[in-house]
Amino acid sequence: MECGNASGPRKILTIMTKDYYEILGVSRDSSPEELKKAYRQLALKYHPDRNPDDKESEEKFKEISEAYSCLSDTEKRAHYDRFGSADGFGQSAGFGGFGAAGPFGDIFENLFDDFFGGTKRQRPTRGADLRYNLSITLEDAASGVDKEIRIPRWQTCDSCGGSGCQPGKPPVTCSNCDGTGHVRFQQGFFSISRPCGKCHATGKIINHPCATCRGEGKVKLQKDISVKVPAGVDNGSRLRLSGEGDFGSFGGPPGDLYVVLSVEQHRQFRREGLNLYCDIPISFTTAALGGEIEVPGLSGSSKLKIPAGTQSGKQFHLKGKGMPKLGSHYRGDIVVEVFIKVPERLTERQRELLEEFALTYGESEGESTKGFRGKLKDIFSM
Repeated sequence: MECGNASGPRKILTIMTKDYYEILGVSRDSSPEELKKAYRQLALKYHPDRNPDDKESEEKFKEISEAYSCLSDTEKRAHYDRFGSADGFGQSAGFGGFGAAGPFGDIFENLFDDFFGGTKRQRPTRGADLRYNLSITLEDAASGVDKEIRIPRWQTCDSCGGSGCQPGKPPVTCSNCDGTGHVRFQQGFFSISRPCGKCHATGKIINHPCATCRGEGKVKLQKDISVKVPAGVDNGSRLRLSGEGDFGSFGGPPGDLYVVLSVEQHRQFRREGLNLYCDIPISFTTAALGGEIEVPGLSGSSKLKIPAGTQSGKQFHLKGKGMPKLGSHYRGDIVVEVFIKVPERLTERQRELLEEFALTYGESEGESTKGFRGKLKDIFSM
């Protein structure tokens, strides 16, 4: 529009009848991703199917669609930013180029999925991961071991090679969707795409299904798998066997198998990290005079020297005899805690010798017992 007077200079005024940026609730320097996100949120909010018989929502939906149609096109947006209009680029009232083609192609396909729970045509899909719980001994965990396991899993049908068809009788193109996997129909003022229910979005119909897999293209079979358990594993350790899970659909890769380890409780050792703990009884004479005892291990026994005067509860470390560190040559210790075992029965000679020892040690007969009882009396009288 031009305005002015005959004697003064002319000025060109730009009149922007609709502010597309304001309609979408974005700034003028918004990126294409921000425009698309804003449009998607508004389209979901004002979609006619979510607001039946609501003329205001319908008009709002048309308005935001018109705004996005203009601003999502680089040339249209530049023209609009300069002249305040998208005229000259085929922009019409209402939806302005709305349809399956143009800038709405991808966004409306996703939008319809949100509304109707639709799925796109089936694509190669990775197979499911599987889990197997494997129990091993502490010895196995210390040295490593090879185990054979048997797992049930879905595998490609050998009879049909995964096609689901009888040999020589391939699938035919679905007549309902013409092989596209989707059917389109008109709802209100726009076209909607939905997965084809006849072929389950595959675009193909199997008229002669394989007798082995009944048209599934897969069968569940037992498979024997060798599992190499490394030395140093612990409770809860997971081993990943790549590609040993369920097979993929439509040419997708197979999943993985995760073997979760459980280490059985040992009859003699208790494990704490890389150290192994055990309790070993020693005689009174060994504790008093010293000596040498034999300590069992996971891979053979070891000699341990007991110094004279060892008290019950004393701990000794056998360096490098414990559990190996996973992926390393380092090993923990065997920690031996000794306790003095008192003989339950004595011969007359043994009793005489102990009584003689008690006297020479400064104890009269029964003194130790009396002293112990006296200490108890003192404790409970406090």
